[in-house]
Amino acid sequence: MHLRRPLVLNAIGLVLLACWWIPALDFWAVLDSDVFWGFNLLISPLNPHWDTLLGLLNTRTFDAFAFLMMGVLFVWAMLSDERPHRYRHWLSIGITMLLTAGLISLFVLRVISYEHASPTRMFAHAQHLSELVSFKTKDSASNSFPGDHGLMLMVFAGYMLAFAPRHIALWSLIFVVILSAPRIMVGAHWFSDVYLGSLSIALTALPWVLCTPLAHAATSHIEHSLERLDRRRTLA
Repeated sequence: MHLRRPLVLNAIGLVLLACWWIPALDFWAVLDSDVFWGFNLLISPLNPHWDTLLGLLNTRTFDAFAFLMMGVLFVWAMLSDERPHRYRHWLSIGITMLLTAGLISLFVLRVISYEHASPTRMFAHAQHLSELVSFKTKDSASNSFPGDHGLMLMVFAGYMLAFAPRHIALWSLIFVVILSAPRIMVGAHWFSDVYLGSLSIALTALPWVLCTPLAHAATSHIEHSLERLDRRRTLA
C-alpha cells in the first residue's frame, strides 16, 4: 500500500487549517468578508427576480433536487460499468459511501468543537433574504462551520473519483461548486465553512478510505454478502 497520496492530501488539509489558525494570516477573514458582501449587496428589494431565484436555491426543495442530481450521476456511473452484476457492485459502493458519510458526520459532531454563526448573524447590517421573499428559505445558521452540505458533496465526489469514469467524476466535482454555492451566496455559510472547513476534513479523512484498500475491501465484502443473499433467495 502506497501512503504517499493520502499523506500529501492530508498535508494540504493541514496547511489549509494552519493558514486559518495563525492569527497573523488574515487571508480567510478578508476573503470571507469580501465574498459575503459581494453577494449580500445584490440582495435587495430592487432585485426581486434575483431574490426569488436565490431564495428558491436555498429551500428544502432545491436540497432534494441536489440529492436527485447526485443520484443521476450515480446511476450514470453504474450504467457506464460493463462488468457483470454491475447493479450489485454499485449498490455496494453506495452503501460504503453512506457509511463513510455517516462516520465523518459523527466525527464532526462529536470531535469538532469550533462553532461560529453564519455571516448574516455576525454582521449587523446584513440583508436577510428571508425578509424579502414570501416563502421559507435558509439564509442563516447559528453554527455554520464546517459546511455539512458541502462536506457531503465532497464525500460523493471523492467516491466518484475513486470508482466512476473520469468524465463522471469531473461532473461530480463541478456539482460540489454549483450545489454548495447557494448557501454561500445567501450568507448561510462563510466561504471558509466550505472551502476550508469541509475541504480540510475531506482531505484528511477521505484519502485513508479511498486511497487505501479500505473502500474497495468494504465494497467487495458487501458485494459478496449481497451475492450470498441472492443465492439463498434463489435456492429458497
